[in-house]
Amino acid sequence: MKAKAIRINRTGGPEVMEYVDVEVGDPGPGEARVRQHAIGLNFIDVYFRTGLYPMPLPAGLGQEGAGVVEAVGEGVTHVKPGDRVAYAGRPNGAYSELRVMPADILLKLPDAIGFETAAAMMLQGLTVQYLFNRTYKIKSGETILFHAAAGGVGLIACQWARAVGVNLIGTVGSKEKAELAKAHGAAHVINYNTEDIVQRVMEITNGEKVPVVYDSVGKDTFTRSLDCLRPLGLMVSFGNSSGAVPPFSLSELASRGSLYITRPSLAHYAARREDLEAMAADLFDMVASGKVKIEVNQKFPLADAAKAHIALESRQTTGSTILLP
Repeated sequence: MKAKAIRINRTGGPEVMEYVDVEVGDPGPGEARVRQHAIGLNFIDVYFRTGLYPMPLPAGLGQEGAGVVEAVGEGVTHVKPGDRVAYAGRPNGAYSELRVMPADILLKLPDAIGFETAAAMMLQGLTVQYLFNRTYKIKSGETILFHAAAGGVGLIACQWARAVGVNLIGTVGSKEKAELAKAHGAAHVINYNTEDIVQRVMEITNGEKVPVVYDSVGKDTFTRSLDCLRPLGLMVSFGNSSGAVPPFSLSELASRGSLYITRPSLAHYAARREDLEAMAADLFDMVASGKVKIEVNQKFPLADAAKAHIALESRQTTGSTILLP
């Protein structure tokens, strides 16, 4: 059967995305066919589109969506036709009305959570879940630093931190974004265009600095992130929206107090089905309870995916952005 989808035949700017007809067949063993109701937009999509993260071409884009299972292949028992589902993770191809995909990343969606909310929260919400529970287990009363606090991941992180009693210092690029992060639970906000991040962190923590920095910005914030860590602190570099982190010497970690650094990926934390289900249960509970509200602040038709990428890359977006088939 035919379906509309976004495909790229070469890497480059938003203009390489084409809205085309694709043929969607029946699911094979271990697969499911999902009719999508909403699709999530994430910075990782930009990395694949530009070629920063290589993949064989031609290809689809997108790693997050929500919809209804139409058919399942042999061996698939955890979901069935008619189930409401959501997912995040590879393979790419979420920018589509209909897709055949690996069934092992599909999660049944609780009735309390709608398709648009689900599509906006899976990748970002599961990311916050593992960052706060496994990469570094945040504890009530601690003060942490989280960059890009008004973005999709950031607004979830602000609320999650508040819910567990953690003081989150969020960095943002404007007065409006500062107000947004504050409203969502950031204990302190630093506008990196008007304030010195390291100096403000020193002031907020009375010179103690923080035990962990969560940095998805990359090139523009990397060195300052290291400078905000106390001895034996952990630098969590989980993205590079401003560009890749330049090469650095390991002695930089020693001179700042035997720091740790990690570059985590959701794919590794959710590789085992039981881990994925536990992570999702935690996320669904946070959202269904109202402790974390998912802000879908931008919606674009799937056909306008290029416009959505332009808005995301130019930092015009706040919260989550979704595409609607």
